[in-house]
Amino acid sequence: MAYESGALDATLAAAAGDNSALLSELRGAFLESAEKLLDLLKRSRCDGNWNVAALRLKGLAASFHAQDLLDAAENALCSAPGEPAAIREIETVLARFSGNAPGRF
Repeated sequence: MAYESGALDATLAAAAGDNSALLSELRGAFLESAEKLLDLLKRSRCDGNWNVAALRLKGLAASFHAQDLLDAAENALCSAPGEPAAIREIETVLARFSGNAPGRF
């Protein structure tokens, strides 16, 4: 999967304008929310909880125009609760967003 962060960057920049502190705060809030939803996914053991967490993550990704995360959340929705591959995909995307992996925006 190719990594494209332009839309996420543009969304954050449009909200923050020239305020670099606000940009950093928005990026941090996005990542914190995404990581909490990933934690919910990891702890989900039934279809209902898994789907709710994946849908919330998908909504967060859509709100910030984070296409890679949106795709990963969609893949999780199509997976069984606790599916390790779905969780790893989301972890990989979030690592790139946070700068803990190559390809960070």
